[in-house]
Amino acid sequence: MREVLEGSQAVARTVARCRPGVVCAYPISPQTHIVEALSVMARTGELSACEYVNVESEFSAMSVSIGASAAGSRAYTATASQGLLYMAEAVYNAAGMGLPIVMTVANRAVGAPINIWNDHSDAMAMRDAGWLQLYAADNQEAADLHVIAFAAAEELGIPAMVCMDGFVLTHATDVLELATQEQIDAFLPPYSPAQALDIENPSTIGTMAGPESFTETKYLQHLRFLDAAGVIEAWSERFRKAFGREAGGLVARYDPDTLDRDGDAPPASAEDLAVVAMGSVVGTLQATLAPMRAEGLPVRLVGIGAYRPFPREALKAALGDSRHIVVVDRALELGAGGVLTGDVGRALAHTGSRIHSVVAGLGGRPILEASLRDAVRRALADELPALDFLDLKAGGVPEPPVGATEVAR
Repeated sequence: MREVLEGSQAVARTVARCRPGVVCAYPISPQTHIVEALSVMARTGELSACEYVNVESEFSAMSVSIGASAAGSRAYTATASQGLLYMAEAVYNAAGMGLPIVMTVANRAVGAPINIWNDHSDAMAMRDAGWLQLYAADNQEAADLHVIAFAAAEELGIPAMVCMDGFVLTHATDVLELATQEQIDAFLPPYSPAQALDIENPSTIGTMAGPESFTETKYLQHLRFLDAAGVIEAWSERFRKAFGREAGGLVARYDPDTLDRDGDAPPASAEDLAVVAMGSVVGTLQATLAPMRAEGLPVRLVGIGAYRPFPREALKAALGDSRHIVVVDRALELGAGGVLTGDVGRALAHTGSRIHSVVAGLGGRPILEASLRDAVRRALADELPALDFLDLKAGGVPEPPVGATEVAR
């Protein structure tokens, strides 16, 4: 049944229907509505057979999640921005211990200066922590991705972040269709931990590793990550068949004429300009590029659904022979360029692709259709630099030094 819901409420209801055994909560904007809603469900009994734990910090939230998961319980938490960085040590530990915790990251800028609005700098700071990172383009996908995240994380023994744009999605109200309890029970296997602490048979998890074994441990973690792309694709395909709608996947291709999501859309041709993005800006780009396609301009859209593991092969397949790429970036690697652009550049190394990084929406600045359309038109006219800051206010900002707009590929 379709209903009008705030994105955070939709995520909370879906998480509850995934039957977590422990939910650890510490509020920080803009994820607070998610854990608040889960607390209400825990109090009223709608979230049953679950221990809801209020903690004193984000570090404690992840630490309790680690303990719960290590003891054999399906564990969930949520955070954002400085909260994610505060729990950084424990975030790495969860991955190193192979614990399939699921965490919602309501993406928010990292200070200083303090900023509570949306960009991707928080999750990007944890991009090499060993977690799956799945990005939602809209609130329907934000809810659905949590079902896929629990399934994939538990099959792989890898924790998963579901990233949804703070305020833009978390506080937006949409017409959504949530998976029912019966549907999720039929889709998501009961939690069966690969390892669990048992007081009758004491053991340790995450013990010390010296130089003689640390490299091998990381290598095994790397091999498990190599399996992750196929597992994410498989669960996303199962979701599509079970629920009749698209969610997840490594890369979302959009039909070049309708700009609707279409897994069967043909790859880009050599004369096309492809725009690559992830998160809610994908929706803005759909509205931006559709009239340009109607004008006959050779522009198309590819969305990144799974940022970690980075879908190199899937991205290359989606882009086809296109050699002109504009990447819309929501996070900045200081002194280099957009973070996503760096991954795209490595994926397309030696292909001869010309890649432009358009850094947009930092700290929640609105990403306007007119500004995106101007950037794409400049790219088509070979007037867009390798690194461009969308809607940069020139007054009081010095000109960059020569070569500063070049992006390393």
